[in-house]
Amino acid sequence: MPDYDRIIEERAQHVFDVMAPTTNVEDMCRLKQAFELARQAHAQQKRKGGEPYILHPIAVATIVAENLSLDVNPVIAAFLHDVVEDTSYTIEDIRKRFGDDVAFLVGVVTKAKKDKYEDSKQVDNYRQMLNSVQYDIRALLVKLSDRLHNMRTLSSMPPDKQMKIAGETDYFYAPLANRLGLYNIKTELENLSFRFRCPHDYDELVRMIEDDKAGQRERLAVFVEQIKNVLAQAGIRADVFVEYRMPYSVWRKMAKYGDDFNHLKYRHFTEIVFDTPPGMTDKARALQIYAVLTDHFQEKPGGIVNYIDAPKENGYQSFHVKLLAHFGRWQEVHISSRAMVRKSQVGCVAERDDGNIVRWIAKFRDVLQQIAEQGSDGHNFIEKVVTAFYNDDIMTFTPKGRPVVLPQKSTVLDFAYEVDRSLGEHAKYARINGFLASVKAPLRRGDVVEIFTDPEVWPKDDWLDNVVAYHAKNAISDYLAHRPKAKFNRCPECKPIPGEEVIGFREDNDEITVHKRDCPTAVHQASKWGDSIVSVDFEPDSTLYSQTINVVAVDRYHLFIDLVDCITNRLKLTIESFNTTTVDSIVSCRISFGVHSCEELQSVIDDIKNIKGVDEVKRL
Repeated sequence: MPDYDRIIEERAQHVFDVMAPTTNVEDMCRLKQAFELARQAHAQQKRKGGEPYILHPIAVATIVAENLSLDVNPVIAAFLHDVVEDTSYTIEDIRKRFGDDVAFLVGVVTKAKKDKYEDSKQVDNYRQMLNSVQYDIRALLVKLSDRLHNMRTLSSMPPDKQMKIAGETDYFYAPLANRLGLYNIKTELENLSFRFRCPHDYDELVRMIEDDKAGQRERLAVFVEQIKNVLAQAGIRADVFVEYRMPYSVWRKMAKYGDDFNHLKYRHFTEIVFDTPPGMTDKARALQIYAVLTDHFQEKPGGIVNYIDAPKENGYQSFHVKLLAHFGRWQEVHISSRAMVRKSQVGCVAERDDGNIVRWIAKFRDVLQQIAEQGSDGHNFIEKVVTAFYNDDIMTFTPKGRPVVLPQKSTVLDFAYEVDRSLGEHAKYARINGFLASVKAPLRRGDVVEIFTDPEVWPKDDWLDNVVAYHAKNAISDYLAHRPKAKFNRCPECKPIPGEEVIGFREDNDEITVHKRDCPTAVHQASKWGDSIVSVDFEPDSTLYSQTINVVAVDRYHLFIDLVDCITNRLKLTIESFNTTTVDSIVSCRISFGVHSCEELQSVIDDIKNIKGVDEVKRL
């Protein structure tokens, strides 16, 4: 049997050693007291793997102290994070011994015990954590550390529990770590989740990556050595090494591009981590390295991505370039300062000034407050949080150069709403990099987007299906929910319009559905539920109803223009589509447009019949 007493002492001492340089004597005493309390409270507990439970709080405290470099109170909370949930100790006991701050942090990561959960135990736990952001982001970091160690030891759990915990991690915790800029934690969570959700795919990718490393090792080593020599000759100190992407990242790229492993580009990248000399900025040094490298290696046109000037929303910075290696393959090269690398590891807490933390908390708080005010149910609450925070992002720009950060797969509408709500509500069309585009057009990183508006344009139902960003979804949903509700529902089969002979039926929900009097559905309902028939005044208003007509005519010069002129200039209606075919001088036109009433439609038909050459006009 392992000597667990020795192991416990050694691992706890490691936490104390990590904290010693930044912790005063009084706080170090509190830290050791927290460990002793946790050890005593969990003394009779064991984990699923059979080891003493206290090893878990020690591991969480190690992550908080070593990987995240947080101060003493979060480390104390890490030691105590399961004490209230799993033992007889209460939050008040924690408060008396360690103060309000530690009690708050422990309270956030303690799952509330309820007879009935508002939505589900999982969703309520998410809410509890996210609500804590209104006060402090450290609680989320403790919870992420807890989840990371649970994932590292997930093999001891039964398969159903593995799937549940891995699913939560992949959906919620890994993207959260990504948005907070905790790249290392995000990557490890993703891959642990993938390992337990899809063990066969994971093991197969691990094997293929290892085989690829072995096959590429010699020529990649030459490429790295060439870069080192070029930099050394220029007097630039830097570490150069090859980094293979993790199985989950490879799997995701394979799915995204539809490639198998052997045809997937950039399964690895070359990392250059440089020292920045005094008096020089990180950007200047990165550009100097770029210049030196491109004097010796062929650069791929369009292969630059400058994350230094345009960082990702989670704070990631680096300068990416693709260079041609001696063996004839383009190689992805990342040029980063040591500060940039550290920031990608500890994210939002990399810059330890209070202002930085306050800005992060403020951003989370504002959006979460908007989500909470909508009164969403549990499922929608988490979906909206995921949409708001957990997508990779792209940087787009206004014509004046203002950067607009959006989730991947965003559209022009997302862009418009991110800039200004009124711009989104009245967006009619756009220009992307100078080219005309629909408001539903997808955007890519670096696009310059110009929005053109029309005061007559308002959000439509299908807009919700063409946005991904939180602000856009929220604003469109709000508009659609508060727009004037139609007095009637139109039968989806006969689609009546004002001015036609109609009849109404009162439905079980008390709403009225309007049908044409000759509608088969109406006739059927009248024969069975005649008492539900009601009289209706289906009068025209500002609503436009889409109608389609078919025009048959003899082909002649100017026919198309006369048809368009009749609808748009004389009757001031908007054409939705115009399709025409000509066979042996006989023209068949299918025209769709919006009208306010049956009378207006008939006026269009009558006017078109009077056009020279027109033989027949039918409403479809």
